[in-house]
Amino acid sequence: MDLSYILNELGEERADYFNAVSPPIVQTSNFAFRKVEELAAAFEDEMSTYLYSRGINPTVDILRKKLAALDGAEDALVFNSGAAAIFAAVLANIKSGDHIISVRKPYTWAQRMFDVVLPRFNVTTTYIDGTSLANFENAIRPNTSLIYLESPNSWTYELQDLKAVAALARPRGIVTICDNSYCTPLFQRPVELGIDISLQSATKYIGGHSDVVAGVIAGSAAMMKKIFDSEYLNIGSGIQPFNAWLLIRGLRTLPIRLQQVAANTEKVLAYLKQHPKVEKVIFPMDPSFPQYELAKKQMGNAFGLLTIVYRTDSRQEIVRFCESLQHIMMAVSWGGHESLIIPKCAGIRPEHFRSDREDHRMIRLYIGLEAADYIIADLDQGFSG
Repeated sequence: MDLSYILNELGEERADYFNAVSPPIVQTSNFAFRKVEELAAAFEDEMSTYLYSRGINPTVDILRKKLAALDGAEDALVFNSGAAAIFAAVLANIKSGDHIISVRKPYTWAQRMFDVVLPRFNVTTTYIDGTSLANFENAIRPNTSLIYLESPNSWTYELQDLKAVAALARPRGIVTICDNSYCTPLFQRPVELGIDISLQSATKYIGGHSDVVAGVIAGSAAMMKKIFDSEYLNIGSGIQPFNAWLLIRGLRTLPIRLQQVAANTEKVLAYLKQHPKVEKVIFPMDPSFPQYELAKKQMGNAFGLLTIVYRTDSRQEIVRFCESLQHIMMAVSWGGHESLIIPKCAGIRPEHFRSDREDHRMIRLYIGLEAADYIIADLDQGFSG
């Protein structure tokens, strides 16, 4: 399906809403019925019609169709946060006594679920280095029901061979979930590589303007129906119509935004690699990256998010650098219009900081839509200050 068609036309039946170019925000909680039989059918299958906006809503439906098509999936569900999407996707595919395999150091709220919530229901998790397929094979137990992946992750960008992991899991009846927030479906399609559920934080590149929080899962129609009928409706974490409309707006410019971010990243990366204050740059599409060949094979591109290791013996020097930036903001998340920075040491007590540990000196940089020279000039004065 043509990308331009997906972003600008798919799901938009303009004749149904006054031929408006932009779809309406159907801001309603409830939908009325004229026939008792129609209401009864809606009770029987809430995913088949409009009954209550906790479930299906016309504005959200347009977004679902676009996101499913982008992922090469049969269907998609949209949540009010990425954390909610993770929670529902995992919870729908486990039961008491099950075992999960997860890549090491996953997204904070995924790990909190694995470490705090699920053990209360006798569900255990084994964390592995996902760069080796053998580690997955060795971790599988008779009660393993789910494998959780992030490829790449959002700090050091380790990859998993998604096609190989899917081929390992599927014959054993193990469900696979991959967080694809870094690449977006434009540059990596986990479903087409055999992964059961492709997940992403739509807060980031899909929204693109730092004004909406959302999460997406995509997969087979049967899997989406299974999750919709249980966790989606029970948790009540579906996205609201206005936020769905903001994501539709964000999708219109997604390719051109990613193109600009990629161009900026190339220039900023070149600057950082030659700077004496930078000990190392971690970026999946750089030849120095340990999994560079897999990145080229599995990902169409990488852009925006990279990590530097600051060359210093002092936590205070990292603090000074981050606080002296005049245009690059210090904040979590990424994928919006603005460049952002976050130091790893912000999550480490000063007395625990160790300069001999590379990870303690890491600073994650998101390169936004500003002119590359503008970003570089700010970094330069930060390093020199």
